[in-house]
Amino acid sequence: MDDYLKEALEIVRAQAKVRIMTAQEIVTMVQNLVVGLKAVVQGFTPSAPVEDASGRPLEAKKAIREKSILCMESGKSMKVITKRHLAKFGLTPDEYRAKWGYPKDMPLVCKELQRARRKKMQDMRLWERRKKAS
Repeated sequence: MDDYLKEALEIVRAQAKVRIMTAQEIVTMVQNLVVGLKAVVQGFTPSAPVEDASGRPLEAKKAIREKSILCMESGKSMKVITKRHLAKFGLTPDEYRAKWGYPKDMPLVCKELQRARRKKMQDMRLWERRKKAS
């Protein structure tokens, strides 16, 4: 397990002994502590939230659009958020998903590309080829 996660869990465990916390508060606190501890150790500050046109912080769920996905770290719009791009911020794709509240198995691509990939895999019908080979 990640050292940052272990440290965050110890801090949250101590906090939970002192006061009553909901499950959501515990999860949020762990996520925030992991990011904060990494920032302290690695010597960088967490990035400011990306803002929409009106100046309000953009929600992570709204960053995934039809033809682009907005990186919540850099504010850049792209079709795919790659490992290489996230490495500039000291993050892996799994850490990025955890930080911004995305599901673990969610691809970091725009909706259009995700549909195209799904259709291509369905057209290939690999599961039928495996049955014939057996």
